[in-house]
Amino acid sequence: MHLNGMLYGSRLLGHVDFPASEVLGPDAGEDAIQDLIARHGLIFVKPVFRGGVGKKGKAGLIGKARDLKTALAEKERLYFAEHRHGNAFAKANGVTFEAGIPAEHEVYFAITDDTHFRAPTMTLTHRGGVEIEDLDKSDIATVPFEALTGLKAFVVANALTDIGAPREIISPLVQHLPKLWELMHHYGMTTLELNPIRMRPGRDGRLTPVACDFKCGFDRDDPRVGRLGLPDQLFAADISAFEQEVNQLRTHQGQSDVFVINESGTILAPTFGGGANSLVTEVLGEAAIISSDFGGNPPYEKMKAVASICYRHFLPQTNVLFIIGGKSNNTDILETFRGMGDALREYFAAHGPTPLYVVVGRGGPNLVRGMGNLTETLESLGLPYRFFGFDSAISEVVNYAKRVDTWMRAGGRDEIAATLGLKAAAA
Repeated sequence: MHLNGMLYGSRLLGHVDFPASEVLGPDAGEDAIQDLIARHGLIFVKPVFRGGVGKKGKAGLIGKARDLKTALAEKERLYFAEHRHGNAFAKANGVTFEAGIPAEHEVYFAITDDTHFRAPTMTLTHRGGVEIEDLDKSDIATVPFEALTGLKAFVVANALTDIGAPREIISPLVQHLPKLWELMHHYGMTTLELNPIRMRPGRDGRLTPVACDFKCGFDRDDPRVGRLGLPDQLFAADISAFEQEVNQLRTHQGQSDVFVINESGTILAPTFGGGANSLVTEVLGEAAIISSDFGGNPPYEKMKAVASICYRHFLPQTNVLFIIGGKSNNTDILETFRGMGDALREYFAAHGPTPLYVVVGRGGPNLVRGMGNLTETLESLGLPYRFFGFDSAISEVVNYAKRVDTWMRAGGRDEIAATLGLKAAAA
């Protein structure tokens, strides 16, 4: 996720008139905080993290306050809070003060591009406010819909009926939830999640959905993102020198999305495609150095430049160069492999050889020619390799790369070093 929380979330939801909880930013004065408490009775104090970091509530990083003294104490506790969830680490820089919304019902809602359905897909449950993974599948509706026609009211109504949602929440949600597809579609988002949406009762008893937490991801290469006028620093969350170099190569063609997972990892995995990226990142775990998506048919020059940056920063520690992706529709495999191979040849020429095992799993246009070109490069450099085509299950290819990494740690790296005329290399 590129953005989370209501500080900017409420502003984005305002573009489509979706109700959101009232929020004050880190610069809020004591009078404004006191006024928020007086009008709502309860406020939540939340740290502001760049990027989406999960399970903050379970980590005790959400404070409650019914008076100004408690609110200020929670501000002091959380202003520079640190949080680690899985491989993700973030440090807060400020807090928000958000109005408490009384409600009997909480709803989870998300839209994302689903690789299973190959369509935008709505996930919806009337048992929100908890981790979606903790719910029974019978309580969750997962419904793909046509991007051209958008999220229609009847799709929401049918989904809520199918999971047995209370009747009183169906009509308000049917009126408001379709607006969220407009927000996602018109502003270059790839993922949008609200959890919880609290169903606030009005004076007449009618319920209104109010967003109380917000997460979204953007396609940074989509010019529609610029319509939102978001500050650049939102997309520069604690980036490393490596990430900054790659991000400078953003062009109209080809993606260059990277995130350093483990600076001490041993598998360098340039990945093509968001679905492949998710699987590779999850299965490799701590062994993965980066999470990346270099798809979108990058031209030779860009792919060579991106690969050169990856090699310069991480190749000395790498056991396995793992080039992986699904079967592409438009990415020219010859061009991408030629760029990566030429960058590897130039690295060896400039810095000398390094013990390395290359594993490739790919499919798409010019696959055979691309593999032939990369084969010539690797054999000229004296590196061992193993190639998998589009008919190989990507999960098995990832597991093969892990087994090679284990072998490299157990002495394989020294064996390759010997064939390259190098001294034994530490794993």
